[in-house]
Amino acid sequence: MMFDRLLPGALIATVITGLSLVCIAAAQTPSGAREPSPQRGAVIAAQGTPNGAPACAQCHAFNGVSDGSGAFPRIAGQSAYYLAKQLRDFTSGIRVNAIMTPVAGVLTADDIADVAAYYAGIEAPFLPLRKADSALIKQGEELAKVGSAANRIQACDNCHGSGGAGEPPAIPYLAGQYASYIALEWRMWRRGFRKSSPGAMACLAENLNDQEIAAAAEAWRGRLAEFPADASACGARAEAAHRAPRFG
Repeated sequence: MMFDRLLPGALIATVITGLSLVCIAAAQTPSGAREPSPQRGAVIAAQGTPNGAPACAQCHAFNGVSDGSGAFPRIAGQSAYYLAKQLRDFTSGIRVNAIMTPVAGVLTADDIADVAAYYAGIEAPFLPLRKADSALIKQGEELAKVGSAANRIQACDNCHGSGGAGEPPAIPYLAGQYASYIALEWRMWRRGFRKSSPGAMACLAENLNDQEIAAAAEAWRGRLAEFPADASACGARAEAAHRAPRFG
């Protein structure tokens, strides 16, 4: 999905112009340490960087909801810590992806901190998606809430929080995340393309079969019913963890 389909051109120009004027220099603390600039991060999301990183919005949308296909994850409201760590993992080879590895490789440490702060501070709606098979969802809910004693798999909720709201800053929310993306990442762990969390997620991926992966992924996608009507609980919990400003 191209950027001009994600946000009207006039609005893009207004946003970029306004943000560019206020964030030429990043804020600094009294001790001199640099604070992440979500304003500068918004410019990176919209325009990319001079080093050659493309605009994040081309795949993830300017508001972080992506395009709903599941090819790209929803990143709005994930904690800044988690988002920055994923970008560093792509750079180091802990995660391998044909698109994100080269993109992360040309981002500076400040770029990563700023764009992570920007997307972490967004409160965005969840896209309406098709309903999955009820039997599949039921199977997935059992894995999420109870786990599987037969396969020695603990409940997903033990780490990702009740209802999939996440445990910021380190553990992401999964409620409302696209099922096909969740399933893909489990396969990445299984195939060794994602080496983070070897004692948890990698082991789970090895012990889950394809149907169980599909079931759990669909259950997570459909868990928005457990959140308030404005679907902002995930972003609110992430904000409490990293105290990033919010952009509506």
